[in-house]
Amino acid sequence: MAKVHFVSLGCPKNRVDAEHMLGITMAGGHTVVESPEEADAIIVNTCSFIGEAKKESVEAVLEMGLLKAETGAKLIVSGCMAQRYVGELESELPEVDAFLGTSDYAKIEDVLAGFGLGQTVKKPKRGLPIVDGEPMQARNQVTEDLTFVAGCDLPRTNSMPRYTAYLKIAEGCDNTCAFCIIPALRGKQRSRPIADIVKEAHHLARGGVVELNLIAQDLTGYGHDLPGRPNLAQLLEALTAVDGVRWVRCMYMYPRTLSDGLLSVMDQGNNTLPYFDIPTQHGSDRMLKLMKRGKDQQKLGELLAGVRDVVRNAVLRSTVIVGFPGEEDSDFDKLVAFAERVRFERLGVFKYSDEEGTAAYDLEGKLPYKTKRTRFDKLMRRQRKIHEENNRALLGSLHEAIVEGGSEEHEWVMKGRLWSQAPEIDGITYFNTTRELKAGDVVVVEITEVKDYDIVGTVLEADDPRLASAAPYGLRRAGPRAAVTQAA
Repeated sequence: MAKVHFVSLGCPKNRVDAEHMLGITMAGGHTVVESPEEADAIIVNTCSFIGEAKKESVEAVLEMGLLKAETGAKLIVSGCMAQRYVGELESELPEVDAFLGTSDYAKIEDVLAGFGLGQTVKKPKRGLPIVDGEPMQARNQVTEDLTFVAGCDLPRTNSMPRYTAYLKIAEGCDNTCAFCIIPALRGKQRSRPIADIVKEAHHLARGGVVELNLIAQDLTGYGHDLPGRPNLAQLLEALTAVDGVRWVRCMYMYPRTLSDGLLSVMDQGNNTLPYFDIPTQHGSDRMLKLMKRGKDQQKLGELLAGVRDVVRNAVLRSTVIVGFPGEEDSDFDKLVAFAERVRFERLGVFKYSDEEGTAAYDLEGKLPYKTKRTRFDKLMRRQRKIHEENNRALLGSLHEAIVEGGSEEHEWVMKGRLWSQAPEIDGITYFNTTRELKAGDVVVVEITEVKDYDIVGTVLEADDPRLASAAPYGLRRAGPRAAVTQAA
């Protein structure tokens, strides 16, 4: 059996792939170690979505390669960069012993066995099947058959704090956004059946998870590829029955029309958060057309306004791109105006990255980095002001929050997140409390102070009569709205 060290980079979808590899190696009897110096095998799960991610992945591989020269550990590179560049990487990175693509991570036990580290395990601990097949022989294990999707029976070890987890409901993407390489790396959309997802949710809940963050490349496209065409609303309804799960958050919702059923469950579900992570990408019709996005600025505005009209306590998060080829000052001004009009609670801004293999790569009108940086800074300054104003509007209000532990900056102060703050991307909240709390506790806080991106709240006592009125669920106890109308 081997000592294995993992380095996982990139998005939460990539992280879940690494968690499956983690689970498979542990189920096979191997030991996972925190220090790469102790490892017999080092696995670097890479990202290649944009230039900065590729650079980070290459640097991580090179760093582990230098360590391998000292320790003799086997070095395995998996994930999107391996899928995209395996031909070049094979010749340029001789220190790498094996490459696994985005549909190949379940082979990790075979790869380790091929190095003489343990043996191929077909019935590991807990009776969960891993992989059938012979030990790895070839260095290049990247397949072009991008049809694999992990089910609930594939071992997985949650690498997040025990109370929160990502739950991947589909793999791949059917959209053709001009700037995105993901469909080429991940394949067409493959949704998991509702029963399979719910089974995994129950398993995570039994392990202490109270917050599930649903992820996919395209959450609102969920189920269109399955028999009977189940949809996201039906999945959310099914997840309301998972005991122990207090929050279910939807992330990466492609901005197509949102159905009455989906908006209803987002407004009424007993554990569904009214959190809408909808990447709009731009506010100029001309740029949206060049980007091959599905809606113009007016339709996007109507969609988002409809969410706020229909779903109580709705929080809007989005991402946009500045510096796309051909973006003129007037286009950027429209993007700024769009962001100011919508007033997103959260907004991520990306500088366009020119990626070979995408439709945008061949477009004319590429902008210099200085222009992209200037526009990025301007939009972020505007959004910071909006964010501060949105936060100030929270003063005096009551919100559910999850405890994450003690604050490193302030002694005797706890930290955590409001229900409206997704893990890793939406900031933190500091708690004043005399109660003894532990990580994973869900409490109600009264917002007492805001400063820049930070929020401070006081934890209510367990017998406070105001607990039942806290967002996001307090209004739901009054019953459904008189009517739910189509958002777009």
